[in-house]
Amino acid sequence: PSPEELAPASEAMNAAVAQLDRVLLGQQELNRRVVIGVMSQGHVLLEGMPGLGKTALIHALGQTLDLQFGRIQFTPDLMPSDIVGSSILQVSPEGRREMEFEPGPVFTNLLLADEINRASPKTQAALLEAMQERQVTVLGQTKPLPEPFFVLASQNPVETDGTYPLPEAQLDRFMFKLNVSMPGVDVLQEIVATRRRGEAPRPERVCSVSRLREAFGVIGRVVIPPAVARYIATLVRATHADAAESPRVVRDMVRFGASPRAAIAFGEASRARALMNGRPTVGFEDVRAVAEPILAHRLILTHEARFDRVTTAAVVEALIEQTPTSPSSLPPSVSLAAGAAP
Repeated sequence: PSPEELAPASEAMNAAVAQLDRVLLGQQELNRRVVIGVMSQGHVLLEGMPGLGKTALIHALGQTLDLQFGRIQFTPDLMPSDIVGSSILQVSPEGRREMEFEPGPVFTNLLLADEINRASPKTQAALLEAMQERQVTVLGQTKPLPEPFFVLASQNPVETDGTYPLPEAQLDRFMFKLNVSMPGVDVLQEIVATRRRGEAPRPERVCSVSRLREAFGVIGRVVIPPAVARYIATLVRATHADAAESPRVVRDMVRFGASPRAAIAFGEASRARALMNGRPTVGFEDVRAVAEPILAHRLILTHEARFDRVTTAAVVEALIEQTPTSPSSLPPSVSLAAGAAP
């Protein structure tokens, strides 16, 4: 993409981040990653203790990007039809009885799946087709979802009563899993001093759906040089203990590695990050910056590693440190493109 195309899209992304920074104080990196995830047309899972602003952040994102917003409060008694919709028997003016489809809240641009781990596995599975194919099937009829479509889900990591951990197949459909941390003393002081009853300022609309689609087109033309693509492939393959590329930390601690869907996520997220920084070419630093939110929730550790309280984030950090990016480590057939120096 040309500089004239890059500038508007980059400005829109950074303007969205600035609005989220106004709403959720002290979470600049989190807000930045959420925007990157959405601009990559991926789904994002937010995990954190109650009261940290996960729901407020997702609400603000919908207002900032001017997206149609839908919310589902997940509970143990929630049914799949409460998400995708159902067919209802209706009587036409002529007296004929017909089944008419009543769309569920999933038919929106931005879907907030609040406390997603509180619903039963059967209900959680109702989102699988929507997240992957961006469509739903009801009574044998397939209905497409609006474009764009994103799922931003939240979950509480400490509650166990009445919760059902997300299966690996559904976790894999989230491009990012982001941890929402407790703010520091300075941020808490600012919240106490400026936020009556915890009410955040209303974010401004900085983008439209049409402008968002234009940005998607620009992101799709951001170049991934062959050397960077090889680096992404090496990282994903190295998460498997039986791979020749895997470092010792993976062979000792990882039971199952990441799928090819992780490599696809790397490509899209690193393109979006490069665009946010005003660059038409992906660099190694873009890949490293999105590695932890892409890989950490896709790795399944061994029982021994979990017993030793090893975290997947620590394994990803070690993997990044031990995977070289220098040209000498790449096969002769892989070349560095202009602007992609390590």
